[in-house]
Amino acid sequence: MKYLIIALIILLPIRVLAADSTEGDQTMSILKQLNTPIFWAEGHPGKLDRDEWKIEVTGLCDSPRVLTWNDLQSMPKTIADARLTSVTRWSVRGNWGGVRLSDILHEVKVNPSVTFVRFWSVGYDYDTSIPIDIALKERTLLAYEIDGVYLEEDYGGPVRIFCPYLWGYKSAKSLVKIELMDHYEPGFWEVRGYSDSGEIKAGKVLDVNDNRKVKKIPDGEVIEFLK
Repeated sequence: MKYLIIALIILLPIRVLAADSTEGDQTMSILKQLNTPIFWAEGHPGKLDRDEWKIEVTGLCDSPRVLTWNDLQSMPKTIADARLTSVTRWSVRGNWGGVRLSDILHEVKVNPSVTFVRFWSVGYDYDTSIPIDIALKERTLLAYEIDGVYLEEDYGGPVRIFCPYLWGYKSAKSLVKIELMDHYEPGFWEVRGYSDSGEIKAGKVLDVNDNRKVKKIPDGEVIEFLK
């Protein structure tokens, strides 16, 4: 069945704050308050050390480096009002805070041959990749907070990829490595049959922010629900 969708797309707001802006506090995040689903296919990592967290940035770049928690905190913070939408058909909205992935890639001087960015989660059991053009979009973040509160390990803390443009399995949790590549490699879920592109498809989702009401979405990033 084909649908003709005529919609006015209004981009959700994005803000960039100074590096010394207020950090997230240690109260319960809105994700936990809303009882957002928790899913670690490769096994929950348990408690992780935020202060000692490190992310390796490697592959096809001129200046590979290791980012520490303090490095991320010293960089300008971007806050994106956007949704994380799961292929299991739920969607949650919040003010996701972190560092734009594009800022990181600019700093390491990405090689022009790079076509995909690969992410590895803690333990290196989970990986996934996204195209470089999506990695460079303004709301693709290394996110460490939501609504001013640090992300819990349940939801991918201390630092996760947040990419609202694709299904949630492309937003790798508890990130430890970013690999810049000139080819595509299928990740944890992709080799198990999930879409390589991760493009969000039209259908119905549960709106976590609205008591899990069933709502219709168009193809692509979930910005507005269909009537």
